[in-house]
Amino acid sequence: MDEELLVLITDDLEEETSDGSKGWATRAASAVKAAALKEVKLPIADLEKKMEVFLTLVGRLFRKADQQATAESGMRLKEVELQVEISGEGEIRLVAGGKAGAKGTITLRFERLQLDKS
Repeated sequence: MDEELLVLITDDLEEETSDGSKGWATRAASAVKAAALKEVKLPIADLEKKMEVFLTLVGRLFRKADQQATAESGMRLKEVELQVEISGEGEIRLVAGGKAGAKGTITLRFERLQLDKS
């Protein structure tokens, strides 16, 4: 049976220099960005494993935040919305700040389950 693949169109250009600053190389890369697109095929099974690990870690983070908020203020976390992207290497990345609008991202929206207390 053929392996199931997800096809990504990516530019895979770094937007920052190694020290985190934006320099002439970034501006030059931006100028040729449209011509640098490539197609990458990633195995679905590998992406499923990486997404499972990512969601497990994010789940731990927000469970802890929910427990802390409940203990300190009596508030509960109702909903979490995350922006993630899949890199050309198949890495699952959490998108922070203004970068979410710059690239194609996947929005994951989680709501708290309402448990029936009948």
